[in-house]
Parts: sequence; C-alpha cells; structure tokens
Amino acid sequence: MSNTILKETQSAQNSFFSIYKEKLEHLATNGQHPKALFIGCSDSRVTPERLLGLDPGDMFMLRNIANIIPPYVQTEIGIVSVLEYAVLSLQVPHIIVCGHTDCGGIRSLDQHIDMATVPALSRWLDLARPAQRDIDFTLRDLTPEERHLAIVERNVINQLKNIESYPFIQQSLAANKLTLHGWVYHLQPQQITYYNSAQNHFISSTNLDFEPKNEKTTN
Repeated sequence: MSNTILKETQSAQNSFFSIYKEKLEHLATNGQHPKALFIGCSDSRVTPERLLGLDPGDMFMLRNIANIIPPYVQTEIGIVSVLEYAVLSLQVPHIIVCGHTDCGGIRSLDQHIDMATVPALSRWLDLARPAQRDIDFTLRDLTPEERHLAIVERNVINQLKNIESYPFIQQSLAANKLTLHGWVYHLQPQQITYYNSAQNHFISSTNLDFEPKNEKTTN
C-alpha cells in the first residue's frame, strides 16, 4: 500500500472516529439494528453511505457485480448467508435491490466473455442474462442507452423475484415483516428511480408514494 493511500486512510479515520465516536461506542455496546439490507453493485461509483446519507449501523450491505441474487434453486452459500442473517437474525424490515446505469456487468452481456480467462465472472453474469433476453424479446426500436437502462431495470426486477423464491423470505413477506424495494441509481443525471409494482415501471421520487407497501413483483 502506497504512502499516499496510508496517509489518506489515516486522515479519513481520524475524521470518521471523531465525528461518530458516540455512535460507534453505542453500536459496540448494544449491537447493530439496521433499517434495511441494501443489495447493490460493486461499482466504485456507487457509494450507498454517501448516496443515502447513512450513519454507521443504519444499513446492512451486500455488494457484488450487477447486484445479483441467485434464485433459490441456484443457491450461492455466501449470498444466502447474508439474506438469512439480515432477515432471520437482524430482522431487517426492508430489502433494497439497487442497480445503476452504465453498469459494466450489464454492458458485458453484449460482449464475448472468455470462460477460460474469467470462468467465475462468466458464470455469475449468466444469472443476469434473463434480463437481457426479456428486453430484447419484448421491446424494439430502443436506442443503445434506452436498451441498457431497460436491461438494468429488468435485472433489478428479476433479482427481487429471485429473493422472493426463498422460503424464509416468503414467510416474512406473508407475515408483513418484510418489504422489498427495487431502485435504479442514475449516474447522469444524478437521481434514483423506484420500482412501482402496481404500474410495473420505475418512477422518480416526485411521483413516489412513501407509504410502505408489501407489493409483489409482477411477471
């Protein structure tokens, strides 16, 4: 690690520890009680803490390429362990799946991925291909960027469906202990749009009903 990174890290730590001293001590003594599980992309431009104005302890995090959750029949133990811990142990009342524009994982679906070079990445992104197929089958005459956004949005919806495939998630939804949310973060212009399952499309915050609803995703 270079001296520059070490110096920047030390400076950031000093500021962070100073600002959140009481909060961190409270969390260390009383444990965490996050408001939600945030499932987002690993992209370095997506910074949930800053984007959402979060403090330490506010939100449990899971980030991976293209914000993917494998369906119940294709269980990835690392992913499932996060879902189980968040829902069954921490009892978070909300799960947010947040995609973003200019997603490298989604864009790579149109490129040849060499299985021999990146086999794990290739298999992982196969889990996002249904979104690409859905859009290419149902929508025509889109510009490249319109198509990209449509696939990003469809991928978020598909991941919500995958989350719903887990029995313990179904139980929490049925008991009204859990609400699922689909978001897309637009890098340009800077905004978040929200999935409205009743209308089956994403809407801006100006049209958002902030009353929580346990809405099922649509097909």
